[in-house]
Amino acid sequence: MPLAIETPTPPPEGSIHCEVRSHVLLIGINRPAKRNGWTPAMFQQLAEAYTRLDDEPALRVGVLHAFGEHFTAGLDLPIMSAYLKGGKKAIPPGLVEPHDYGLVGYRRRAKPMVAAVKGICFTVGIELMLGADIVVAADNCRFAQLEVQRCIMPTGGATLRMAERAGVGNAMLHLLTGDEFDSAEALRCNFVQKVLPAGQELAEALRIAERIAQQAPQAVVATRQNVLKAIELGQAAAVADFIPVQQRLAHSDDAAEGVRSFIEKRPARFTGT
Repeated sequence: MPLAIETPTPPPEGSIHCEVRSHVLLIGINRPAKRNGWTPAMFQQLAEAYTRLDDEPALRVGVLHAFGEHFTAGLDLPIMSAYLKGGKKAIPPGLVEPHDYGLVGYRRRAKPMVAAVKGICFTVGIELMLGADIVVAADNCRFAQLEVQRCIMPTGGATLRMAERAGVGNAMLHLLTGDEFDSAEALRCNFVQKVLPAGQELAEALRIAERIAQQAPQAVVATRQNVLKAIELGQAAAVADFIPVQQRLAHSDDAAEGVRSFIEKRPARFTGT
């Protein structure tokens, strides 16, 4: 069943609406009257939400979603063009950068992010979902990385992650034409991990997030970071962390709880310590 979330009324420039559900932070893109077209205010608020996720110990997983019928039609170009021409960033330095590709001056996200996408998902929408860890897509999605059709180069991670997920040929097909593709093609290219009937994607994303939140938080973060280290720095760099990270985890309260729950044959109750 669709997940019911009340849609708050946003200002004209849009907003990012956050809602806490137990250990999960729901992060909602909220400018449906403009198909969730991105403005500087929205980028800053999104970075603040991602930073909140990492900084609040009680929060363990984020879910990125959108209000209205569409995930996003991309940048609001008339508003964002000055930023593109001047090379300016809408996000203040020092925050977690939501695209998560290691931009100098910004923090990398530590905790997992699950994205739920639907309807139109263009440009920055694809890059944000590729910057998440797991993506659930509605079967009505229309994807397009169409920057080349506007004399823009994608700079939110698509040039990095499309080839990583789908191979160079598939990446070039979508990056260099800017043509639309559907949810089945996104699944084939490993851009998304699940496709569900429209209206069910957010509930499934939340279910996955809640399942992740039940696991030992320190182990979840360490496992995620080791995967990314292997991708970005190579196998040897990731392997070098195996023993020291495992040793650190083994001295935690949650590791002791993991052993107790195994002996007592019950679900573990992790605290993140």
